[in-house]
Amino acid sequence: MPLPERVDAVFCDVGGPVYTDDNFTAAVLLALDEIRVEQGGPPVDRAQFSRLYDEMRAAQSGGFRRTLARELLGDESLRGELHERTAAHWRHPAGTAYDDALALFRALHGHVVVGVLANQEAATVDALRRDGFGDVLDVWGISALVGHEKPSRELFEWALAEAGTTAEHAVHIGNRLDTDVRPARALGLGTVWVTRGEAPAHPTPEQVAEADVTVPDLTTLAPVLLARTGGSRAG
Repeated sequence: MPLPERVDAVFCDVGGPVYTDDNFTAAVLLALDEIRVEQGGPPVDRAQFSRLYDEMRAAQSGGFRRTLARELLGDESLRGELHERTAAHWRHPAGTAYDDALALFRALHGHVVVGVLANQEAATVDALRRDGFGDVLDVWGISALVGHEKPSRELFEWALAEAGTTAEHAVHIGNRLDTDVRPARALGLGTVWVTRGEAPAHPTPEQVAEADVTVPDLTTLAPVLLARTGGSRAG
């Protein structure tokens, strides 16, 4: 399915497209180490973690925290505790945003509704404002604030309502198939898959075909999306 002929709103994931996913992996490793030490065990073996992480990136399905809790903590039911511990460490330090993300949002601002749509903690809002995104974002779809997480349709529907548009005139940009491309496509949004961060190192042709557009970064998206807008929204 091609991108919508008319685009009124563009939503974007945060981890991967906007900030490096290294911020998440650093936080989850700290959380895993804390829990394992409390269990009387050693810190996580980094090579084992990297192997699991790469396997999950390649599969593009299943919850990361659930798998990590099962494989590295020995108990899948510890997913909730792992989530809470990770949240306490998860920050986006200055200098970890991709330059092409702000450039894209600036190019789109004033032509379409621009928003973030992400499973993130509330502190992400402060990071985005610090890094210059505050003036170019119209919709702040941060799961910790909205109360819904991707891939639930509720977060997407909330964002569409905030943008004042419908799925057939919106596009979602993300770096995961399971929580970004597939749920957005199921609701009728156009989809862009950015293959960095939690995307596979070597996507298969079948995976690439799931999104309307697949790109390695955000540098080429502005003219593609602007060609589908109705002009300036000013006034």
